[in-house]
Amino acid sequence: MENRWSDAEAERFVARYGSGANRNEDIALRVYSSRLIGADPRLVLHGGGNTSVKTRLPDLFGEAVDVLCVKGSGWDLDSIEPPGLPAVRLEPLRRLRGLEALSDEEMVNAQRCNLLDSSAPNPSVETLLHAFLPHAFIDHTHSDAVLALTDQPNGAEICAEVFGDRAALVPYIMPGFALAKKAAEVLEDNPDVEGLILLKHGIFSFGATARDSYDRMISLVSLAETRLAEGRRAVFAPAALPDRMASVADVAPVLRGLTSAVVDPAEGIDRPFVLDFRSGDAVRTYVDGAEVARYGRAGVVTPDHAIRIKPWPMIVPAPAAGGLAAFRDGAAAALAEFQADYAAYFARHNGRDGVEKTALDPMPRVILVPGLGLFGLGKSAKDARIAADLAETTVRTVTDAEAIGRFESIAEGELFDIEYWSLEQAKLGKGAEKPLARRIVAVTGGAGAIGAATARAFAAEGAEIAVLDRDGEAAASVAAEVGGVGIACDVTDPAAVQAAFDAVAARFGGLDILVSNAGAAWQGTIGEVDDAVLRASFELNFFAHQTVAKAALAILRAQGKGGCLLFNASKQAVNPGPDFGPYGLPKAAALFLMRQYAVDHGGEGIRANAVNADRIRSGLLTDEMVADRARARGVSEDAYLSGNLLGREVTAADVAQAFLALALARKTTGAVLTVDGGNIAAAPR
Repeated sequence: MENRWSDAEAERFVARYGSGANRNEDIALRVYSSRLIGADPRLVLHGGGNTSVKTRLPDLFGEAVDVLCVKGSGWDLDSIEPPGLPAVRLEPLRRLRGLEALSDEEMVNAQRCNLLDSSAPNPSVETLLHAFLPHAFIDHTHSDAVLALTDQPNGAEICAEVFGDRAALVPYIMPGFALAKKAAEVLEDNPDVEGLILLKHGIFSFGATARDSYDRMISLVSLAETRLAEGRRAVFAPAALPDRMASVADVAPVLRGLTSAVVDPAEGIDRPFVLDFRSGDAVRTYVDGAEVARYGRAGVVTPDHAIRIKPWPMIVPAPAAGGLAAFRDGAAAALAEFQADYAAYFARHNGRDGVEKTALDPMPRVILVPGLGLFGLGKSAKDARIAADLAETTVRTVTDAEAIGRFESIAEGELFDIEYWSLEQAKLGKGAEKPLARRIVAVTGGAGAIGAATARAFAAEGAEIAVLDRDGEAAASVAAEVGGVGIACDVTDPAAVQAAFDAVAARFGGLDILVSNAGAAWQGTIGEVDDAVLRASFELNFFAHQTVAKAALAILRAQGKGGCLLFNASKQAVNPGPDFGPYGLPKAAALFLMRQYAVDHGGEGIRANAVNADRIRSGLLTDEMVADRARARGVSEDAYLSGNLLGREVTAADVAQAFLALALARKTTGAVLTVDGGNIAAAPR
């Protein structure tokens, strides 16, 4: 493992964080070395691992006191700042070691009561382990290489051979007071070691300086990597698979639909997941293995993964091309088996400690798909990405473990204790979800004024956004703003549309809401305008709506959970303006297209609605067109834009809010929502 320490970079961190009032050089170096560790996914991932430094800071009276600055809950090592290292008075923590027992709740209370800043985040659940060890700087990681050695039936013997007298071994104990005491006892029996190997958990290194501790971490992990490179054997003999596999875009919506929990069937409310797909040689070798049911369900590689990805993944049949119906049946059976196994697991262990737990949802967080790869599942794209990252870490670690022996996790009861540990559950938060959380939205014409405003509005309510636009760079720019994905797509090209919606399904797992917004305005006097102009307008303003709606419908049907189709119609659809027929005619057809979708697919829970907007300053209604339309009506440009009952200009953001309202109206379909500031002549009758 490469040692990435740089004295020059360390000095920059000291200059940034270590000088001036209330600044501390030890903390500055702690931030620097923590980020070095956090930047390597082979050491820590997504909040995993923790670091600390013992130093002196002024209290309220300006008196220097000994403190432990330790990683706080909610912070990741790769981006940690000084506030992510809350300072806890050290002496009271050390006194706790004299107690015979200390509950988790008492431990957390003692840590919070001794914070120098009561508003600081909760210190790590392993704070006492850091406090009970004497070293100034301490690093803790879940190194893949170390776990591959410890996660073996004879892991202790292997580690003793590899690390010798450089690291002492600590038996597996659930994190908390008991583990902290045991680690301190092991160190006292081996005072000259550079680190501690926590069997089936991870590794601690320590030293008098930040560099000492970091160097030792890299050196010890390198020893593990060297051992893993020796005497490896081939693993995961392949299973027989179909000659041709279904695509990720075909498979993902099926899995997303099956794993969507129905909350209120009468109201049509469900709780789907967002999916994140991973593949590659290592993943394929793993999921395609003939024994994947053995090693794939053997448990997590380090205990805290259980709370993110459950104790084991769901494994589905290989999806053959042209065999999606059979795949759906097989995947449904696999889900039923997963849920039954999870219920039995919960029943076996619930109440063993005298405390009755409430069962968590019985849905997988990782799905292994032989022939394709794996999916991470989460309530957001971020959570799905975390699950997929941890799954890939599992692939790496189990592969290495099996190459030198046989992977073995902690016992099932210990997995249960971690998954249902109140302190770990608190990490995930219990806040209410936003109205469109877990929902995937595709917006065509997404880089235009109305499309971008719509993407922002839906993202603000928790949705995951796919921005589709003919201008790929502009789509990517809007997507970056809302944390979504940008896709170049000419909606008048059916092949491009299919590719774009395949990309959405592959990226997020499916689709819930389509905002068919792309359009452009052509002018001309009907009867005089060239037919080519009329046909071009129909291609974009009618047929493109049909093309994208058809592609979206296929995904919605594969999921089997309903959905929502939203169309950007126009006031022109019901109240044509002079010399605007080439635009109004296809818009009128698009309005009735929406109603046909409502009629034909309402029984499947698929709603279709439209927004009729008028005089929205945008890429469609350019300044030049504003001037043209104002002349056609014989009014000034300002009067044209505010020529409504309210006397106010309507904006793209107003249209976006109309789309949002229709998306949230679960019992509304076939409706037209007018956004024009009031125009009685355009009111449907």
